Amino acid sequence: MTTSEPIPADAAPARATWRDYLSLTKPKVISLLLWTTITAMFMAERGLPDLWLLVVVSLAGYMSAGSAGVFNMIIDRDIDLKMARTAQRPTTSGLISTRDAAAFGGALQILSFAMLWVWATPLSAWMSLAGFLTYVVVYTQLLKRNTWHNIVLGGAAGCFPPLVGWAAVTGDLNLFAWFLFAIIFFWTPVHFWALALMIKEEYREVGIPMLPVVHGDRLTVAQIGLYAIYTVVLSVMPVFFREVGAIYFVTAAALGAWLLVLSWRLYRHVMAGKAVERKVAVPLYLYSMLYLALLFVAAAADRMIFAALG
Repeated sequence: MTTSEPIPADAAPARATWRDYLSLTKPKVISLLLWTTITAMFMAERGLPDLWLLVVVSLAGYMSAGSAGVFNMIIDRDIDLKMARTAQRPTTSGLISTRDAAAFGGALQILSFAMLWVWATPLSAWMSLAGFLTYVVVYTQLLKRNTWHNIVLGGAAGCFPPLVGWAAVTGDLNLFAWFLFAIIFFWTPVHFWALALMIKEEYREVGIPMLPVVHGDRLTVAQIGLYAIYTVVLSVMPVFFREVGAIYFVTAAALGAWLLVLSWRLYRHVMAGKAVERKVAVPLYLYSMLYLALLFVAAAADRMIFAALG
């Protein structure tokens, strides 16, 4: 049969594979969340965490975040169908039914909670569940379609992974752990709005009130700059509480300086009356991910090195 011939009406429907179920968990999105979880474990331990605990938390963390991704796709399947970049997701194409996706997502969440409760700490299990509920209920169901504050408040979901990692090691949450939460909270709008500027028309078409859609590019880049400043200030504050030392401070200052430079370039470009271009928005979007990843590595390395030195 050639590609030009029609597919018979009685042809067997495509069957979902493990790759299709894996795609429901949004692996690319999870990678940075998992990174902040693991590095937080090194920070809490001030060294190498127990290998078994590291494996358990990594696997359970992926399952919990993946479960959130599954339910996000279920809830958003109506708008995903209208957007070119999401129209072929298994939940919108019909490859995986809503019932099967929900069963898969629910199983992931239950197993994740149980693994953390039994093999890590109850607090880490509750923190993981809190992140899941924040993303699925607070962000996806309550905020995303109703207010441009969606990513600011709903973005708190991405702040829980380091709390999970920290609590898995120590069984509690100290001030430094909450600093990690706050850093990600203020970093999220910088990262996400840089992307939203580039795909705002897609959000406009499906009625999602992202900031660039509701208030335009100028206010968006001004907010990006403001949150970038908040992020940099919060990032260096743990130094003054003696939670980290010189290695972290120098790294955080250098990383923060470049984050501000890229934010300023985007701000200046838009305020000059120019349309948003990929050459100014993409560098900030991509660098923001590198910024957070390296910042957490620096914190882990700093605490490990100074602990070894006594």
